[in-house]
Parts: sequence; structure tokens; C-alpha cells
Amino acid sequence: MNAKRMRHILDTIAGMFPDAHCELVHDNPFELTIAVLLSAQCTDATVNKVTADLFRKYRKPEDYLAVPPEELEQDIRRIGLYRNKAANIRKLCRMLLDKYGGEVPSSHEALTELPGVGRKTANVVVSNAFGVPAIAVDTHVERVAKRLAAAKPDDSVLEVEKKLMKLVPREEWTDTHHRLIFFGRYHCKAQNPRCEICPLLDVCLEGKRRMKPTRVRKSITKSIVKRSEKG
Repeated sequence: MNAKRMRHILDTIAGMFPDAHCELVHDNPFELTIAVLLSAQCTDATVNKVTADLFRKYRKPEDYLAVPPEELEQDIRRIGLYRNKAANIRKLCRMLLDKYGGEVPSSHEALTELPGVGRKTANVVVSNAFGVPAIAVDTHVERVAKRLAAAKPDDSVLEVEKKLMKLVPREEWTDTHHRLIFFGRYHCKAQNPRCEICPLLDVCLEGKRRMKPTRVRKSITKSIVKRSEKG
């Protein structure tokens, strides 16, 4: 991937999704951290449905520790892996109170020390809550980066992140993160990507492979039509 091709990709996706943003509903860094933790292996839409009630009931770390673990589990039961996530939320809240005065730390290193918070979650929090440029690689970002050859098919999530950080100007990291998610969520979907109307088909080898059978079928159909007309 060269700089010119990456610029073409970035500009095209920016034109398609100029207002891409974090779709997890939150009012502060603490709520965002909880929401991203809950979003692992779960859609943002489902998380937002759960947190609509959750964030009215639990407003600060102390609130999550004031109820029995089973009650919190029931409150997030619609979320996948809810028991494990409930346990991590309680541990996270305890650490916030014991080590950070109940506030979410703003550094990436400190965030990744919190229970249930991995590199991706930390990147989302620092970029959206604290304005620090970052590229969080979720399933959408990984899929799009590999389909557009910004990363290799067998690259790890960390390798994808590092390659995107080299290819994308630092001041565009956060916007690019959101736009790649929107592109993957609403256009370049895991199943049935919209290759036939994709403005990036010219630089997407996977898209060209997917479209090839369609072109072959059209060619065969034309041939049959021509033969029938001659007959």
C-alpha cells in the first residue's frame, strides 16, 4: 500500500461518511468505558438499549459496587458474556476508586491496566473521551483494512493497527477509525458487501474477486441471448 492509494481510500471514505462518529451513547469518560467494555462481541445498538437504563441506575463507580453481583448481571443480561462483563465492571470500579479517585485515567497505559479493558477499548476511550488521536481496530476496521490491502490477511489486530498508524496521518487517526467502522458496518459488510456500487472497487482485490462471477454470468447470458437471436 503506497501513500497515494491510501490517500484515495481515506478521501473516498471521508466523502461517504463525513459525519462518522462513536455510536455508543455516553455522557462522560466513565460511561464510555463501561459501554465499550460491554460492546465486546456485541453490537453497539444492543449496548445502547441496555445502557439507556443502566446509566440511569448506575451513575458512578460506587453505584456498581453497592448492589449484589447478581443484580448487575440481570441488568446487563441482554449483553453477551454478561456474567464475565459484570465481574469486570465491578473490578474496574473498585480499581478506579482505590487508585484513581473514582475517575477514569486519561493515559492509554493506565486504561489497559483496568479489568476488562484491552488495547482497543483504551484507544476508543482516549480518542473519544480525551481527544488523543488513536485508531481502535475492531472487527469492522480489521476487515476493511485487509480487504483494501492496507494490511495482510494474516496480520494480527496489533499489526493492523500499526500499519494503519503508519499509513494515516496522525491528526486523522480518530476520524479514520470512525469512518472505517461506518464503511465496514454499513457498506463493506462481512456478509453481502455492496461491491457492485463501491467507489473503491478499483483498489479492492477482494471486491474484484467477488464481482468476477457476476461478470461471468452476465457474459454467458449475453452469449445465450445472441445465439437465440441468430437462431
